Amino acid sequence: MHEEIRYSFGGDEHLFAEVAESMSLEAFFRGMAVTRAIEQQAIPGVLDICLANASFQVRFNPDLIEPQALLERVRQLESRATTARQIQTRIIEIPVLYNDPWTHETLMRFRDRHQDPESTDLEYAARINGYQNVQAFIEAHSGTPWFVSMVGFVAGLPFMYQMVEHERQLQVPKYLRPRTDTPKLTLGHGGCFGCIYSVRGAGGYQMFGVTPAPIYDSQQRLGYLKDSMVFFRAGDIVQFKPIDREEYDRAVEAVDAGTFELRIRPVDFDLDAFLNDPQGCKQRLQEVLHVD
Repeated sequence: MHEEIRYSFGGDEHLFAEVAESMSLEAFFRGMAVTRAIEQQAIPGVLDICLANASFQVRFNPDLIEPQALLERVRQLESRATTARQIQTRIIEIPVLYNDPWTHETLMRFRDRHQDPESTDLEYAARINGYQNVQAFIEAHSGTPWFVSMVGFVAGLPFMYQMVEHERQLQVPKYLRPRTDTPKLTLGHGGCFGCIYSVRGAGGYQMFGVTPAPIYDSQQRLGYLKDSMVFFRAGDIVQFKPIDREEYDRAVEAVDAGTFELRIRPVDFDLDAFLNDPQGCKQRLQEVLHVD
């Protein structure tokens, strides 16, 4: 049985729906089914539909559709929407320089805002998740795929949910107080979610490393950004690849030259197959990624 979707209004122009109290892939897939049903209806007055981790929001023009009329329409669609258990998506390999000098310099400037001022973000995350050292934590972080469940906060920033059993989820709290600075393309983590900061700016997630791969570019200079200045989309699957400083520098040079490429492969994802055998699903996804 599904949890009952809870609806509320935000001001005069927004209908908010809470699909579940906690994030899960099942909650995401249910929200995706309802939002797709709303999109297909092309309801007059509906301006935007935004899918999130375990919720969604509809922005509408109250002069064209009354709030209660929209709510009734969405509830009707919810009752008829069939939650798709399979999606056609893509798996993407993202190179990461863990424990890099730039996030290290930044986190050292903000230790007064951290739970454990005497350790780095990686050391803290390793300790509270029960790993013996930072390297073991990095192996756990990069050893499994991640599912992009929403894109937002700032342009192009993906929120990613680790594709492992619930008891194996890596979890770390956000900073006690947000930082006023985060390096561009920082790999962050807060709660059970990972992210990549698409631009430099404020932030509160623990910082683990940086990727050389641009994921937002209004100029669309790289091949994989030609279709959209925002690279990630909900439903993408990400596999992190640890790299060293030499590999990172070569990748940055390729970015500057406009020749940098990401390894991207189309893949069919089956939610039930994942829930029944997470380890087997991980292996199949990683095999698809490395098919040439």
